[in-house]
Amino acid sequence: MFYSLRNRLFLIFTLLLTVPFLLLSIIIPSWFTSIIEQQTKDSTIEMMDQYSLYLDSITTQAEDLGKQVLVGQATQDWLKAEKEEETTTNAQKLLIKNQLKMQLSSMMINNSNNMSISIFLNDGTGTWGNIPSLQKTEWYQDFLVNDQRWMNTHIDSFQLHQEMREINLNGYLIPLFDMNMLELSGIIKVSFPSSLLETALNKIKLGENGRVYLLDGEGVNVLPGEVYTPNEVLNKSLEKIKNGIEKGLVEVNHHDEEYLVFFQKQKIGDWILISEITKSELFAKIDQLQKNLLITSALIFLLTILTSYLLSSNIVSPLGKLTKAMKFVERGDFNGAKRVMPSIKSHHHEIGYVIKVFDHTIEQLNHLIETEYEANIRRKDAEYKALLLQINPHFLNNTLEVIGGLAVQGKKREVMNVSIYLGRMMRYSLNTRTDVVKLGEEISYIRSFIEILKLRYEGALTCEIDEQEETKSIPIIKFIIQPLVENAVKYSFIHHTVADIKIKTMVQQGQLVIVVEDKGIGMSDEEIANICQTVKNDGNDSALDSDGHSIGLKNVLGRLSLYYGAEFSFSIESEVGHGTKITLCIK
Repeated sequence: MFYSLRNRLFLIFTLLLTVPFLLLSIIIPSWFTSIIEQQTKDSTIEMMDQYSLYLDSITTQAEDLGKQVLVGQATQDWLKAEKEEETTTNAQKLLIKNQLKMQLSSMMINNSNNMSISIFLNDGTGTWGNIPSLQKTEWYQDFLVNDQRWMNTHIDSFQLHQEMREINLNGYLIPLFDMNMLELSGIIKVSFPSSLLETALNKIKLGENGRVYLLDGEGVNVLPGEVYTPNEVLNKSLEKIKNGIEKGLVEVNHHDEEYLVFFQKQKIGDWILISEITKSELFAKIDQLQKNLLITSALIFLLTILTSYLLSSNIVSPLGKLTKAMKFVERGDFNGAKRVMPSIKSHHHEIGYVIKVFDHTIEQLNHLIETEYEANIRRKDAEYKALLLQINPHFLNNTLEVIGGLAVQGKKREVMNVSIYLGRMMRYSLNTRTDVVKLGEEISYIRSFIEILKLRYEGALTCEIDEQEETKSIPIIKFIIQPLVENAVKYSFIHHTVADIKIKTMVQQGQLVIVVEDKGIGMSDEEIANICQTVKNDGNDSALDSDGHSIGLKNVLGRLSLYYGAEFSFSIESEVGHGTKITLCIK
């Protein structure tokens, strides 16, 4: 029952439709997942690199401003005036301070990123306002104790302009000291709008729902806004990041959810650029695609069951009778086949057409056996003869060109030699009295062939022939060595300027062994397997499948297999880039 046509059709439809679709519903999403993950990683790292460059440009500008203020003459004069209270009058101090303010204002106006500069002495005295409690402020203490020079986002009420007092700022702190005494006298604070960094940060896209932050070493946001990543995920990530490389990807599991955390350490303080997204968010569309594919697979499976039942019901009965008729034909009983042929009412559908054609085939089969079979045998024999007479037209043309070239150079002896070699080859090829010759004659033909090739390639070809004496009289079918030598020469010159061919004949363990070896481009294991399979399956036909240019390796093996049958065997040893060794064995 299992081998009934209905069940087999169902199995075939399932294997052809349902199973491939089911496999695709698993493979395609997985493939898309790997591609999206890699593309997300590459694009995220690229955008983070661009942001890091931008961040470097902003912070470098802030550092340069701070250094310019530190070494500026107005700054040093004001610092000196504030220290020498006894020798400097209040009017002089005010004048020097106003000069410093003018210089700072000029630097702020000429700055393209709207940066502001404030200077404070240790006692809280400042350029734009005094901070008596400066020593107790958190950011100043962090600077003194931890040398923390880069400030997170904050509001600074001691700015020159009102609009700068109302927006979030990030700042850079640089020690203020007398250039002569080199002792800490205060601090220089360069502030810039947080929006400079925030706007650029918002351009980094991680999927559709990814989150991007600029954090300090403690996981605190450097810019305005909340950090929505769970603290546990953030802490685990920071632990790995602090002890790891400068940039990369960290994967963290939290509450059955896998988080992808891309990071890049910045050159500014302990700042870290972090992009985070869950795999469920990143691959949401892929998961939905997989669900849709699985549902479609189930629908196709149900449709397969229905279709296979309907089709099998309409064709099982007539095909069963047709099978019985074929068994009679197989035994040669055409009258018996006529008796069991199914009767059909219409010939307009496929089954009816098949039965009609088979009925007609039975009537014509005897006639075809008596006439076409014999004609086909004669045609095959003619093709086989033509194959044996085949000489590569390119080789003949090149040989005539060699003769012409030698004649132009006045090399009469060489012209005579080439003509003799070519004449021997032509006589050998045109001898159709028998397809079987002595191996010595075949080798003599090869020697003429090689000598012509040597003249053509002007010394770039060497050929070593090791002919065992007792093999010369062994009968062999014609033209089994030349195609192998021709291929060896052809493929040796593809990647090399010289060709080194070896031919060997010998008798081993009651077998004639012929070996043709070269140092050409070689063959892959797949190519060798293909040749062996072709000869195994189509040995009789491959001997006649010539393309009109050369007999070829497959044709040689096919001819030998056709002629000698089980008495013939061969082996191909090859390594890509190092050459090929072909061994023919005949009992």
